[in-house]
Order: sequence, then C-alpha cells, then structure tokens
Amino acid sequence: MPEKPALVDDATAVPSTGTTVVEAVGLSKVFRDFWGRPKARAVNGIDFTVRQGQVFGLLGPNGSGKSTTVKMILGLLYPTRGKLEVFGATPRDVDTKRRIGYLPEETYLYRYLTARETLDFFGALFGLSKAERKNRIEQLLEMVGLANSFNRPVGEFSKGMARRIGLAQALVNDPDLVILDEPTSGLDPIGCREVKDVIRLLAHRGKTVILCSHLLADVQDVCDEVAVLYGGQVRTSGDLADILTVSDKTRITAPNLDAATLDAVQDLIRQRVGDGTIDIDQPKMNLEDFFLQVVREAREASVETAGVQSGGRIAAYLQGDEDESAAGPSQVLAALGASQPEPKPEPEPELPEEVVPVIDTGRLQELSETDAKPAEPDKAQVEAEASERERAVKEAEQGEANQRLKGLLGDQNDDE
Repeated sequence: MPEKPALVDDATAVPSTGTTVVEAVGLSKVFRDFWGRPKARAVNGIDFTVRQGQVFGLLGPNGSGKSTTVKMILGLLYPTRGKLEVFGATPRDVDTKRRIGYLPEETYLYRYLTARETLDFFGALFGLSKAERKNRIEQLLEMVGLANSFNRPVGEFSKGMARRIGLAQALVNDPDLVILDEPTSGLDPIGCREVKDVIRLLAHRGKTVILCSHLLADVQDVCDEVAVLYGGQVRTSGDLADILTVSDKTRITAPNLDAATLDAVQDLIRQRVGDGTIDIDQPKMNLEDFFLQVVREAREASVETAGVQSGGRIAAYLQGDEDESAAGPSQVLAALGASQPEPKPEPEPELPEEVVPVIDTGRLQELSETDAKPAEPDKAQVEAEASERERAVKEAEQGEANQRLKGLLGDQNDDE
C-alpha cells in the first residue's frame, strides 16, 4: 500500500515557548445605532492572553461576544476601547494577517470552483508559488479525505464535505495562528477525530489555535486553556485541567476490589491488592457541567447580556395543563351556542298568481323582416364625450400632484 502524503511539512516539533501571540487588555466593543447611541455592548472589558503552542478555547452561550472577539482578532472589527495585539502588532497589519488561518462558522466558498481550484485560489492569495500550491493541495486534500473528490464543484458538497474543504483552506498558508469557529459542525465522528488530531499536531509544531465550539467534549479533548464568556465579560479562565479539578475530594484508582477490600481503610489496601498499582489523584468534573455552572452563576448574579437567555415557563398549551378557569375553545363555542336563541320559522311568502305573457306575433314578424342597421353615433356627441374624459383625467392628475405637494410641504413644516 503506498504511503500517504504527510499532513504537514516535515519539521521538528516546536515546544511552547510562552511567547505571547494574542493579548487583550480591557477589550470592549459597543455597537451603536444610526444616531451614535449605544445599542449593544457585545464585549465589555475582557482580558486574556494566548501563548505560542497553546490550544485556547473561547467558550460562551450564543450572544456572549465570542464571534465579536474573533472578528476583532482578525481585524474585521475595530475595538471601541482597550488594547488588542496579535503577534505584537495591530490585527489590521497586513503582515499579521498573512500568519493567520481562519475557518468561519459558516463555510463561504465559490460554489462553481472545484476543491482543487478552491485551494489553489486561496493559496494564490497568499502569494504561494505554483509548485508549492500543488504540493500543499495534494497533502491537504488527502488530510481532509477529499482526494477522490478534488474535481467536484464545492457547490455539490454536503455540509460535512464543505467543512472539510473549509478546514483545508484555513491551513493552506501554514499559519502560525489558526482560528477555528465550530470546526466539527456537520462532521461525522471520524471527521471530528481527524480535526482534533490536526489541532493536536498543530500545537505540537508550535502553532497556536483558538477554538470556538459549543461541543464541549471536543474542547475538553484538545484545549489547554479556556475562557468562558457571558454578557460580554470573562466569567472564568485558566488552565483547563486546573479549573476542572475538584480540590476537596480525592480519587483512588486500583484494580478490581471485592466488597471487603472496599470497606477497608486506605492503609490496608496495599496489603490486600499486593503488587497492584494504586493511583491517587483528584477527580475532575465534566467540562459541560462546569460550563453550565458558570452560566448559571452569571444569571443568578443578574449579569446583563445582549445574547440569548434561558426561556421562562413553557407555554401552557404546549404542556397540556391549561388553567381550567380559562375558557378554552370548546367552552367558548358552547357559550356562543347557548347565547344564540333558536330562530323562529318564518311564514312562507304568498306566491303571486302566474301571469301568462301575451306575444304580439305581428310586431315580431315585422321586426324579423326588417334589415335593421345600427345607427351611426352622433359625431358631435362622441367628440364631447372624449373631451369630457380628457378633462376628467387632467383633473385627477392635477389633484394627485396637489396631494403630493401638500405632503412634501407638510413634512417640511414638521421638520422646521
């Protein structure tokens, strides 16, 4: 079996050096309306630092400020206040943008280009040579499992295939910073595992990855640090292993023990299991449980958010427990039926006596024998009617123009 092409160029793994890649201090973004009045505070004074070789998870419910933060890192939005640097420079610097790869939440591709043409197009945007583009395209198509579909237009791709080609275009420039927004959305379990393997490989090479995802199990599998946003603020952040550690409990892992051994005290376990290895550590709570706890605490603290909030009680008619005192459709119909008195039968109207028509056969014969010709219309009458219609049309048009003029003058007076 031929050997598959390498996923990335051969290189020695670069350990994490602690070099700052993204730094945000007091970062805020306020969206304003047409009159310049604050409409929504999407990001409200957040601080975080992403270092080289890290996989950083940016988490939060819908509307918490994740996408706005990502767009500011990409230089697509300008911060209202605060400091934001990427590779020690402004995010709008062109040289900075060359070092970034981005996979948006929705895959926007030219639907009539093939997979190979799509990657060639994005590679050309980064100034890659034709030979280099060809080499990388083959490796990327193999990596994302689209080597057999390289000549199909991407408009024919399923959502999962589109996400795969989107991931490939985000990596075509071998970026130092990769920002992935819901990278496993629409992918099957195999594709999800492949994406996570690629993320780990990028981090092993010293690349920096910022991951936004609602699939918290994926975040827990690959992220080193996370920041949880709610209402545009960082509710908690830190090393993932540390913040998930339950420090007031201890977990002991040992070979399978019988009931008697389980009841024994810890100093007797080693004697009972012999050479069996016993691991003692602190248990870690599930990331999803921790995330929901952070959001719940934020809501209990009445933290304002412009995003989605948890709904109230489900509508009664959906639960099937409507208030019995309230009149339902059946009661309303019954009440309407009771309030309407039965109509009294009306007396039948008396029919008039049938009248037999009398036909004048002589006049009928005279009319049938006469070759009647239609009378020609009076010329003067026709001209008068045409003049009258023309005058009516002009009056209608003049009236409509007057109404429009009154409306314009009225608006002008109101403005004054």
